[in-house]
Formats: sequence, C-alpha cells, structure tokens
Amino acid sequence: MKKLNRPLVAGLGALAFGVHALFSYTSMQPQWSKNFSPLKDGNKDVLAAGLNAEQLIASLAGFRELVSGILWVRADSFFDTGNFDAILPLIKIVTTLDPKAIDVYATGIWHIGYNFTDEEQRSDRRYIPSALALGESGSRNNDKTYELFFETSWLWYHKIDDNYQKSVDWMEKAHEKFDILPARRRLLSRLYERNGQPEKSIDNWFTLLTDANRDLAEFNKKNAKVQGSEFSTARDVIERNLDTLLQRMSQRGYFAQMEKRDTSAYDINPKFDVGFSARVSFVDERVMVVDGTWNVLPVGTRIRCVLRDKDYPNTEFALPVWDSDKEVRLDPPKERTWMQELCFVRNQRFDKKIDMSRDPTMYPFVGKEYVLELFYNPRGGAVHIQDQFGFNGEGMTDKNFLNTEARPGARVIYAKFDVTRDMIFQRGEWSGKTPVIQTPNYVASDKSYNDDAKPTDIPSLRAQKDASGANPAPKSK
Repeated sequence: MKKLNRPLVAGLGALAFGVHALFSYTSMQPQWSKNFSPLKDGNKDVLAAGLNAEQLIASLAGFRELVSGILWVRADSFFDTGNFDAILPLIKIVTTLDPKAIDVYATGIWHIGYNFTDEEQRSDRRYIPSALALGESGSRNNDKTYELFFETSWLWYHKIDDNYQKSVDWMEKAHEKFDILPARRRLLSRLYERNGQPEKSIDNWFTLLTDANRDLAEFNKKNAKVQGSEFSTARDVIERNLDTLLQRMSQRGYFAQMEKRDTSAYDINPKFDVGFSARVSFVDERVMVVDGTWNVLPVGTRIRCVLRDKDYPNTEFALPVWDSDKEVRLDPPKERTWMQELCFVRNQRFDKKIDMSRDPTMYPFVGKEYVLELFYNPRGGAVHIQDQFGFNGEGMTDKNFLNTEARPGARVIYAKFDVTRDMIFQRGEWSGKTPVIQTPNYVASDKSYNDDAKPTDIPSLRAQKDASGANPAPKSK
C-alpha cells in the first residue's frame, strides 16, 4: 500500500501553524472549543486519536476544515490515477479533522466497498466491514440528515445483497430524517419486498401515495393553468408500483397465505423443482471451474459461489457478520481469504471459470482448510422468476438442497463442499491431478451452456408447466 505523502502533510501543517501565528490564540480558542474541538466519548477538548504531529498542529490551530478540504482535493488526483490505496488514509484523516464532511463519508463508503477488486473485477469483500464502520461513524456524526443512513442501507442492499433486514433497518432510520428526498423514500418499499415483507411495502406505497396526492393538489392549486408536472409524474409512478405489487401478491398467493386459505390455485403451486446439482474442478493452481444444473429455462438466475477460509470469523451459510468490526481499517485482514462470484444460468446450466492466480494478495490461502458454498436466495431473484417462486421461495423446491434454516423465513438452495489447500494448489496427493468434487446427483450433460437457444422467448416459469402442473422436460429447438 502506498503511504501518505508526508512532505505534503507536513507542509500543510506548517502552513496552518504559520497562519495561526497571525491571530491571537486566546481570541480563537472559544470559537474553536465550541465548533471544532474533536469529540471522544461525548467530552469536549479531547483530541482525536490517530493524528500525527502535523495534523495535530493543524487541529489545534482551528483550521481543521481548511486542511481537510485541501487534503480531499489531493485525493481527487489519486482517484484519477487509480492510486486507490493512497485514498484510504486520506478518508480517515479528513473525516477525523472534519466529522461533518458528508460527501467524504459517502465517497469513502463507495470507494472502500466497491473499488478494491481483483483482475476479474471481483470486489475484495474483506473491506466491507471498514465501509460499514465508516457509514456508522458518519451517521453518528451527522444524525440530522438522511444521507449517510441511506448510503449505508444501499451498501447492505446493493453490494452485500443478502442481509436485507440490515438494509431495512438503516433505511428506516433514513426515513426519520426531514430532508430525505421523495424518490429515495420509495426504495424502502423495495427493501421490504427483498426482506420478505410485502405487506409493509404496501403500507409504505400507500403513505407515499397519500403524500404525492397532497403535493399534487397543492401544486395544482397554485398553478391552475399548468398541464402536467413532476408532481403528477411522481404520483403516477407510485400508483403504478402499488398496483403492480398488489397484483403480484394476489397471483403469488400471498393474500391467501396470510388468510390461511388454500393456495393450490395460485402461481406458487405446484412447487417448482429447480433440479440443482454442481461440480467443482480445480483445473490449475488457484483456478477452478464451477458448473451445474438448474431446471429453470428462463434466464435470470444467478447462483452465488463463495470460497472462504473454513474458520472465517462469524460466518455461517455463506454470510459473515459483516458489521462486526467497528473500526475503519486501512488494510483488510491479509491472512484471510474470501472469494465471491455469481454464476449466471443459461440453458438450464451454469458454467463459470474463476481464476484467482493473478491476485495472491487478495486470495492468500494461508490456512489448510476451506469451504466452497453455492447459494441461491429467491428474495433477491428476478421478478419474473419470483412469479413462480414467490416472495420467500414458497413455490420453489429441490429434493436434495432445499434449506429452510440458512435465511430465516425463506426457502433457499444451499450446497457446501470441504476443500483443502492442496486441492487448490494441486499439491500433495493432488500433484499432477485435477481435483474434482461434485454433488451426488450431478450428471454431465451434452447440452452446452453456450447453445444458441433463446430462453428469453419464454416469459415466465408458468410456460414450463404441462397440463398436470408438473415440470416438463426441456424442449429441443
């Protein structure tokens, strides 16, 4: 990792010290103590931890915001040149000097969570705890505005894309703030759906619709001659989303489930057997091919593949406790390995080559034992597939890998393999061999993943059912 330019910081510190000398410290002290003194454990005049001598001088001089702004301008050049490592200490310093720098927090959350990748653009998820810690710190220091609560929620929703309850919790906090933008309030409804709570999604849409109708009425009253406006557009968008959700809840049998009625006539029945199977082949040192079957013809399924240390802290069912670390660290845990990739399903198969050989720092493989996990959660699935599977996987089944414990309230597909370091490196008993592990039901297929078939011509899973409701054999072209 490249170090912070110490001559630059020293020069800025000297500059701040020189400017300070032009003013009376006694006259500046009351204002500095009131507005700029760093906080620690709620007490004033306790200097922020982690500042070096130059930064300490700048802080005492009362020009913390000035110095932090200059440093952040310097960070822009690092972004332009792709020197991402150099930006991390700047983020930490700037947010320490100026805890109200909302844009720096927001940029930092994105940068830490997304920008550190391997040669195949897979994110280094070992950085996620630091991104979340920065979001929590920023929200705590700027608790009167919605922005950093929203950014942290988005990280849980879009990047982590699994623990949807966390995303909901942060977005609900964002909704409590007076300044949240109307368009961003709509995302909470989507998050409720991802969390398996469509009834809460409906409640939020109705609240938004009431507010939109009020705003439109007020606008029309003041602008009687104006035809159409952003307020009418917003109202129409909300109304369409509400209507669509109500229709989906009805067709998927959600209302019937709530009322404990028979759901056999709804789209989630009979349950669709996804026919999951998988094989993992270590074809070269730190290179593996993951392939398998998925008896769903329409495109839209992505199987999550995780290869991690067997003893990766606080992890179960391919999901660690990402927010267990409360400190923004400049380096990830270098001895840990966490590889995560999505395997796209096409023609009822998935086939993905994953090359980790060019990124030994990101994938150190220090330990001897690892776990490879394959996982599918219908809550994060495509809408047209959810039409059959339901909001929580009610319409999905698999006789081998259905799991009802991995994500409370949801039916997911989960498979797990034990892997050794010798297999990954083709050493020891695997020297000169290609280690292969597979599920007991795996059957090699002559159907190519890259066939020219066009499964997108089939709009939904319902087209795959025959008159009896069973899943038919795939049709040949």
